[in-house]
Amino acid sequence: MTDTEPQGTGAGGAEGTEPDPRFTFANERTFLAWSRTALALVVAGLGVVQLLPPFPGVPWGRHALGVPLIVFGAVVAVAAYGEWVGSQRALRLGQSLPRSVMPRLLAAVITAIAVIAAVVVLVSALR
Repeated sequence: MTDTEPQGTGAGGAEGTEPDPRFTFANERTFLAWSRTALALVVAGLGVVQLLPPFPGVPWGRHALGVPLIVFGAVVAVAAYGEWVGSQRALRLGQSLPRSVMPRLLAAVITAIAVIAAVVVLVSALR
């Protein structure tokens, strides 16, 4: 916080009181962890599309696996920022932290990617 910034404003755009710095730093570490996950998803998708050998008989296989990973990486990055803002606002206002949708979202999309991978591998093996 700078000398010109009014007390009770700042990150998260919410009025209220400055939370304990430990909670603010923990919230930031969580955001950074989700950001690393988003980056890993994007890089994994690029790796699948550019580096994985083509599946025999399934020319669309690499793109069916890689493109959803890249798109989901972008979704995770945006959602991580939204979660950080919501948590920071709750901390400033002394409210309960909002429930995170990230674990459920991540589990659902990884399950979907695994199903797509299984389909691509099976179609490739049958050709």
